[in-house]
Amino acid sequence: MDSPGANGAEAALPPPPPIPPNVVPLHADKEQVPDVENQVAKPKRELMARKGLARRGQPIQLLTNHFAVKVANTDGYFFHYSVALFYEDGRPVDGKGIGRRVLDRVHETYSSELDGKHFAYDGEKSLFTVGALPQNKHEFMVVLEEASSNRAAGNGSPDGNNSPNEVDRKRLRRPYRSKSFKVEISFAAKIPMNAIANALRGRESEDSQEALRVLDIVLRQHAAEKGCLLVRQSFFHNNPRNFTDLGGGVLGCKGFHSSFRGTQGGLSLNIDVSTTMIVQPGPVLEFLVANQNVKDPYSIDWAKAKRTLKNLRIKAIPSNAEYKITGLSELPCNQQLFTLKQRGDADVEEITVYEYFVNRKGTELRYSAELPCINVGKAKRPTYIPVELCSLISLQRYTKALSTFQRSSLVEKSRQKPQERMAVLSDVLKTSMYDRDPMLKACGVSINSNFTQIDARVLATPMLKLGNGEDLKPQNGRWDFRFKKFVRPTKIDCWAIANFSTPWDINSLVRDLVKCGEQLGIFMNQPLDVFHENPQTRRAPPSVRVEQMFEQMMGKIREPPQFLLCLMPERKTCTIYGPWKKKALAEVGIPSQCIGPNRKPNMAYYANVLLKINAKLGGLNSLLSVEHVPSIPLVSKIPTIILGMDVSHGSPGHSDTPSIAAVVSSRQWPLISSYRASVKTQPARSEMIASLFKPVEDRDEGLVRELLLDFYASSGKRKPEHIIIFRDGVSESQFNQVLNIELNQIIEACKFLDEKWSPKFTVIIAQKNHHTKFFMSGSPNNVPPGTVIDTKVCHPRNNDFYICSHAGMIGTTRPTHYHVLYDEIGFSADDLQDLVHSLSYVYQRSTTAISVVAPIRYAHLAASQMGHFVKFEDASETSSSHGGMSNPGAVPVPELPTLKDSVSSSMFFC
Repeated sequence: MDSPGANGAEAALPPPPPIPPNVVPLHADKEQVPDVENQVAKPKRELMARKGLARRGQPIQLLTNHFAVKVANTDGYFFHYSVALFYEDGRPVDGKGIGRRVLDRVHETYSSELDGKHFAYDGEKSLFTVGALPQNKHEFMVVLEEASSNRAAGNGSPDGNNSPNEVDRKRLRRPYRSKSFKVEISFAAKIPMNAIANALRGRESEDSQEALRVLDIVLRQHAAEKGCLLVRQSFFHNNPRNFTDLGGGVLGCKGFHSSFRGTQGGLSLNIDVSTTMIVQPGPVLEFLVANQNVKDPYSIDWAKAKRTLKNLRIKAIPSNAEYKITGLSELPCNQQLFTLKQRGDADVEEITVYEYFVNRKGTELRYSAELPCINVGKAKRPTYIPVELCSLISLQRYTKALSTFQRSSLVEKSRQKPQERMAVLSDVLKTSMYDRDPMLKACGVSINSNFTQIDARVLATPMLKLGNGEDLKPQNGRWDFRFKKFVRPTKIDCWAIANFSTPWDINSLVRDLVKCGEQLGIFMNQPLDVFHENPQTRRAPPSVRVEQMFEQMMGKIREPPQFLLCLMPERKTCTIYGPWKKKALAEVGIPSQCIGPNRKPNMAYYANVLLKINAKLGGLNSLLSVEHVPSIPLVSKIPTIILGMDVSHGSPGHSDTPSIAAVVSSRQWPLISSYRASVKTQPARSEMIASLFKPVEDRDEGLVRELLLDFYASSGKRKPEHIIIFRDGVSESQFNQVLNIELNQIIEACKFLDEKWSPKFTVIIAQKNHHTKFFMSGSPNNVPPGTVIDTKVCHPRNNDFYICSHAGMIGTTRPTHYHVLYDEIGFSADDLQDLVHSLSYVYQRSTTAISVVAPIRYAHLAASQMGHFVKFEDASETSSSHGGMSNPGAVPVPELPTLKDSVSSSMFFC
């Protein structure tokens, strides 16, 4: 018999759906099908080990928030058991949160059957003990009593199918509802505790990683027993003293991070301050009024409220029963009907939720009549409660995107000076009482209460080269351009101003900008014209306002200007920004600088604006002296390109907004201060960059190709023999993917251009999201800029180091943690740390050393700016906040518009 498609049955298939206009389909070209055999055949690169320690710099003694840990029971074993939970009828338990209560009851009820052993439970499917349980498999039945259930309401809330009166009376006779659970505990693995000691000697293995994970699970369980909210390894107590109001019904909640780390100095406990966002506990209506910034409950946008409230937990008045919100009623409380069945009566009646509560239950309702009800049941079997009877419980994470005001408020209220932070951390360690934890006792774990003392070094500040051949040495990581000139100023003959209904005094703005430019070496003609927005279009959509402004400009200007100065009506949150940048860069090809309202602009403000304008137009504000007189080891004498790579993701609540991958590259070798960018979209929430090399038929459409060609064209037709890669935004679990997938793509992009071309690579990861901090002993100040640490708290084997390259003016300095994964080029430890330090001084947008190397900051800026194009397109019509799909890759990925040639190689992102 023929297969179904062999006799032409395929022809009967319906035609494929139409492709949306802004989506480029992925072709199933032969080149794009993964060649598994070739991938397997390629040798896997391993993370390099540390070659040696650096020596340069002024020695300095510091303290760090790592606390030394000793493990006495090194001959023992962790036993790993898998946990399966079932209801009495055999259905698996799928709800989160119940597991810890069930396992607590197992420990209380069956302690003797478990030989009195304590265990660490991860809250899901894994349980660990020190030493074995009596049997490889245990089965237990336990009973939990709970004061409420989502299946029926304890306060007489109506149910679409049941009689509230009948159900309620049953509840009242038995106020606590018991549930039975079956628990299966099965042996899974055995982990030697000496694996931790082996890891500290540089012999890391899966066992050692798993053993450290067990210790971290113990910390999580310890916090859970105290009623904390757990966010990975950060823990938050339900204490109003830790809450700070961010506005909009959102609170900042201070807590602490606690995790075990293997370091050169041995095992340590890393404790740090942590902050998360929670919803404001209390009446649901108060939260919604604050969250939507409306005057009263009748002004609430209930479609938006439904998305915000989904899955939050509430307590209902007066029963104090707890429920999870599953949705809202479709009709207002005084119209939403349900079927009421009286006790002992076969008759049923249709009654509204409002009438039931007010007339039958005698509940006073002030607002609820015209408002939707809260549904705590299921979609097909709803259980409705009037909204004003519902209060949000405490410690529920707020996972939506914060407004600009909320974000700045969170940062401001989370800051702590170094000495204040140290005092808080000492108190956290003391009050946590880890020495009393039975699992840590069983492991023989003891924790030193003192901050670890470490040896650090302060690197010499790089000299800068300014205009007129002047040298400048930054002081405390800062410098300024008063009475100085840019090293490579541009000449601006032709420019124009677009004013979107702002209060700027245009004459003063032009006069002071031109004057400041003259002082910095930039010659600026008077603008060709100033274009004012038509007052009638102020309320038009942002894209319409931008189109009309460009129509007005292009109707009067014969030749495109060198750049446009755009005066925005708001700072940071202006809706015009995305459409404006898209139009200017992708359709017209003119660099632009946007500025918001400023009540008292001074010369320092105009100098800051001109830093960005000069860089966007191809100028350079300052250079490193070592690149002006090329003398950077292994970089200045051999053609070297520096790449910065980052991925930007959509805001929380929009899980199918495309992620944006950006790669920036140095150009005009031997310089390392001038960059350009290449940017592409990729599936939502994908951290690994998939399009560094992208063969389509006989061409490469990947991110790296155009950067390599630009380096060749701008560097005297020389191909880079050295490629230094700085990668941001990846965790330690993804290092191997960077080294063996992303690096392979870059190598393939090189080979595609020239099969014989074999440059050498150095791959470095930069991490900012870690919890290691450094403190000056006996000083209230932050560590000085240029502080580098590569001992004691660094990895026992791998090549990593911390640098505080910037001056921490407020709060506590957060160092950047650099991991050198691969180094074919062969840098010495000193030369590589000097290069990283120097790259913090080439950021053209400011006159300060920044906290991370400039190529990474530029990649972040490029991804962020192009991300405004996606926001403008509003591609996320089915985002998760609208109940859409959240599976990465499930939604077709819209392509970004291509930048015009006139701006594509510029620092448009600066």
